Amino acid sequence: MENFTIGISVLIDSIFAAIPRIAISMILLFIGLYLVRILLKIIANRFEKRDIEMTLRGFLLSIIKVCLYILLVITVAATMGIQTTIFTAMFASAGLAIGLALQGSLSNFAGGVLILLFKPFKVGDYIGSSSGPEGTVERIELLYTTITSDTGLMLVSPNGPLANAVITNYSQITSRRFEFLVDIDYNTNIKEAQEIILQTLASDGNVLKEPAANVYVKNLGNKGVELNVRLWMNKEDYWTTVFRIQQNVKNALDQNNIRIPFPKTDLHIVNNSNKQE
Repeated sequence: MENFTIGISVLIDSIFAAIPRIAISMILLFIGLYLVRILLKIIANRFEKRDIEMTLRGFLLSIIKVCLYILLVITVAATMGIQTTIFTAMFASAGLAIGLALQGSLSNFAGGVLILLFKPFKVGDYIGSSSGPEGTVERIELLYTTITSDTGLMLVSPNGPLANAVITNYSQITSRRFEFLVDIDYNTNIKEAQEIILQTLASDGNVLKEPAANVYVKNLGNKGVELNVRLWMNKEDYWTTVFRIQQNVKNALDQNNIRIPFPKTDLHIVNNSNKQE
C-alpha cells in the first residue's frame, strides 16, 4: 500500500511538472497553426501575382503546407521534451525510399515544374521538339504533356525529355518562311523561269511582300538546274499557302512551256566482238 501511494505521488508530481511544458506546447501549436495559415495565404498571393499555372500552384502549395505542418509538429514535440531524432530519421528514410522508387517519375516531375514555371509553350501552342513530338499542346500536367499531331493522333510526352529538348514554338512567331526546290531543263532560260515563279508568288495574296520572296540557283544537278524558291507568309496562312503555291508554280511553268525534267540515264552499248568468216 505504501508503494502504491508513493507511485501515485510521483505520477501526480510528474503531471504537475509537465503542465508548464504542455501549456507552452499548446500555445505554440495554436500560434504555429495561425502562422502557417497566414504564410500559405501570402505564398498563394505571390503565386497568383507571378501568374504561375494552377496545376503547379496547387501542387507547390500542398508540398509547402505538408512541410510546414511537419516542422510545426517536430517543434511542438521537442518543446514537450519528446525526442525528435526518431521522427527525423523516419522522414529521411521515407524520402530516400520514395526517391529511389520514383527516379523516372521524379525526372518527369522536375521537367513538368520547369515547363510550367518558365512556360516555353502553353496550351494551344503548336510546337515541335528534338525529342520527337510535334503538334498542338492540349494539356500540360506535372508528369506528362498531351499533344495532338497533324494527323489527329494524341501524343503523350514525358516532361523529362521534353524539358531537355530543343523546342520550336510556331505559335510565338508572326510569320513563317517556306522554301522548296524546282528543277528546270538545262535548255531553259533561267532568268525567264525565275521571273515566272516570282510573278506567281506576287499574285498570291498570302505571300508577304516583306521579307520579299526570292528565287535563286541552288545547284546544277544531274537532271537539270535546281531553283530554290523562298517565300514568307503569316503563320495562320502557312499550310493553305504551302499546298496552293506549289501547284500554282507548276501550272505557271506548264503554261509557259518550261519543262520540269525527269531523271534520265544515257546508255551506251559498245560491241567489241569481231566477226571472222
